[in-house]
Amino acid sequence: MADPWQECMDYAVTLARQAGEVICEALKHEMNVMIKSSPADLVTATDQKVEKMLISSIKEKYPSHSFIGEESVAAGEKSVLTDNPTWIIDPIDGTTNFVHRFPFVAVSIGFVVNKKMEFGVVYSCVEDKMYTGRKGKGAFCNGQKLQVSQQEDITKSLLVTELGSSRTPETIRIVLSNMEKLFSIPIHGIRSVGTAAVNMCLVATGGADAYYEMGIHCWDMAGAGIIVTEAGGVLMDVTGTLMELKGIFFFMPVRLSSLY
Repeated sequence: MADPWQECMDYAVTLARQAGEVICEALKHEMNVMIKSSPADLVTATDQKVEKMLISSIKEKYPSHSFIGEESVAAGEKSVLTDNPTWIIDPIDGTTNFVHRFPFVAVSIGFVVNKKMEFGVVYSCVEDKMYTGRKGKGAFCNGQKLQVSQQEDITKSLLVTELGSSRTPETIRIVLSNMEKLFSIPIHGIRSVGTAAVNMCLVATGGADAYYEMGIHCWDMAGAGIIVTEAGGVLMDVTGTLMELKGIFFFMPVRLSSLY
């Protein structure tokens, strides 16, 4: 039986690469940087341009499909997930990196049907790394099959996380307290590259053993989430419950999950 969504996935890869070209070109020029929820939560004209380009291209090809986009939601559109085929888009995951020309910037596209992830595409455009995951068919980076780490001992693990964009004293206290607890286990170390999608893809490659973050949104993980699971990892919240497309998530390989 033919895969009903393969054409959509192939189109997502094409669009992600086109979006990456726009982003890399924009890196050569001055940027108009705007503030969203806090001074550390940034958006640029390129974020908005890329999202508009992606959604308009998909609408033209698949007019009956639905969309959730980070910048559209920020502009006031509702974020409603239905059973309809839905594209969940983060046009630039790592906007602060983009603004500073720190070379971890990704286009993230997730595709969901009946509220279940079918495929994900994450293009780390400066690195020219195309990550893909298709339900039941594995995860790949530039055509090479991915497998999560086989590390079972958390004291020998390398974790990735982000500090987030909130700078309230309470949030900072919680974030630093969590990091202190992890270092006290102890673990080998903690890394942060500034983009949730790339962090998750690093777990999928086995380069990092686990990723955790509080307060991320569906567009942050919809593309990379299925890449992690198809590479053999699991996605769960802090209670150990398998994740949904909302809330607080913890991403880790299946072997480390037995420790929690």
